[in-house]
Amino acid sequence: MEYCSSCGNKVLLQVPEGDNRERAVCQACGTIHYLNPKNVVGCLLEWQGKVLLCKRAIEPRYGYWTLPAGFMENNETIMEGAAREAYEEANAVAEDMQLFGVYNLPRISQVYIMFKGRLKDGKASSGDESLDVKLFDEDEIPWNELAFPVITEALQRYYERGQQREKKVYLADIKSRPGAPLEIVRHS
Repeated sequence: MEYCSSCGNKVLLQVPEGDNRERAVCQACGTIHYLNPKNVVGCLLEWQGKVLLCKRAIEPRYGYWTLPAGFMENNETIMEGAAREAYEEANAVAEDMQLFGVYNLPRISQVYIMFKGRLKDGKASSGDESLDVKLFDEDEIPWNELAFPVITEALQRYYERGQQREKKVYLADIKSRPGAPLEIVRHS
């Protein structure tokens, strides 16, 4: 950021009084510009033991497969955003959604909030942001053609959980380890 969005004058990177991080501060009007992480919301949708993936029609990672996901919009809940992204990218209606995992990506200032749900009637089709959509069995997933590491990790955890027996969620089920996502384990 070079210019203040409030008055148009140049900004300077400095630590404002009472803060502990450098911020873009306007020297003319005093506005402090905070750049905060972006929330990405998405869905892992199932239908008859298969998972819905979308082949990206946009950059970054054009032509690679992903779960339907994207940036959260103002005035929507995280669940509404995840359902909207499924509809925008795959004309998919998400049902019975439950929080699946929260993935912190500090190196790119993003937080992924993924839900697991059911694909209504097993119906999906390409949207403006997708070249193709397809339901995959675990052994059909194009692991070497997945768009982002967070998508690979979410799918791996999904299949790992499917092999575990159901259990009740306790505080101890919330896990975090350095370099790994915060995980809220919910088995269903």
